[in-house]
Amino acid sequence: MRTVPSPWRRRAASLVGVPVVLALVLTGCAPLSGGTEPEPGAAPTATATASSGSADGASSPDASDDATAAQERAEQEAKEAQEEAEQEAADQKAEQEAAEKKAAEKKAKQEAEQKAAEDAAAKEAAEQEAAEKKAAEERDAMLASGDSGERVVALQERLQELGYFLQDADGSFGPATQQAVWALQKAAGQYRDGVVGPKTQAALDDGVRPSAHSSSGKAIEIDLDRQLLMTVEDGKVTRIFNASSGNGETFEAKGRSYHASTPRGSFAVYMERNGMHESTLELGSMYRPKYFSGGYAVHGSPSIPPYPASHGCVRVSNAAISWLWDSWGMPKGTPVILY
Repeated sequence: MRTVPSPWRRRAASLVGVPVVLALVLTGCAPLSGGTEPEPGAAPTATATASSGSADGASSPDASDDATAAQERAEQEAKEAQEEAEQEAADQKAEQEAAEKKAAEKKAKQEAEQKAAEDAAAKEAAEQEAAEKKAAEERDAMLASGDSGERVVALQERLQELGYFLQDADGSFGPATQQAVWALQKAAGQYRDGVVGPKTQAALDDGVRPSAHSSSGKAIEIDLDRQLLMTVEDGKVTRIFNASSGNGETFEAKGRSYHASTPRGSFAVYMERNGMHESTLELGSMYRPKYFSGGYAVHGSPSIPPYPASHGCVRVSNAAISWLWDSWGMPKGTPVILY
């Protein structure tokens, strides 16, 4: 009968030998098996025979424990590998979701920017269209040289009503109407373009007209700052004319230098020429001049721009000077006040 030591005793002996075995392993002297290495040619000991297992193939408890541990390690390694694979898959999924989220956010931002740009472009186009429409409406409402019709008649009648010199309300916006519009714009302190736009129309509607400086009798008043000539009767302005006086420049005449300025002050008509009169300084022709100081005169001219342009005389249109001669009456002695 074979005696098998109890497991507890065998494990105790094994534990006692662990340090020795480890020492031998470290020095390279440990046997490959758990027992003492046999001499060459020696018969295997009983312990060795017992450790190799019984004849019927039964495993020893140590082998069983090793197999269990190996299986457990294999299972643990498999579990760890599976967990690692699952973690890697989860990380890849998270990265993919983050990338998809970032792409979606980028796309949403691009779409929002595109929509904002489209909205801004649409707003700008709408504003431009509205501005063009308003400008077109204002252009349609404007009146300028060359226009004709009932609206021009209404303009001419309103100018006459306010006292701006215009002989005929014939419905044709010609030079005479332009002269009257310039005079209105000067009185209103506006840009003198001769076009009846919103501001000039407002001046018409408001009844803008200059006031007189003199208070009694008949007089000619000339506002040099606004370039206007006015007939005044007992302190009331009766007619308003577009005028053009000295431009302030220096010019040469008959070998001498002169300054093209118009004097300010109170004067009176002292001489007149009923017809075309040539300047004694050879500066051109003057139509029906009324002299009020030295060689300075109020006279007719075919050119009366809305700004100072003369050598010093005060120009008005030929129609205006004829009206002053023939209708209003501007005899010698008529006061001429320039300010």
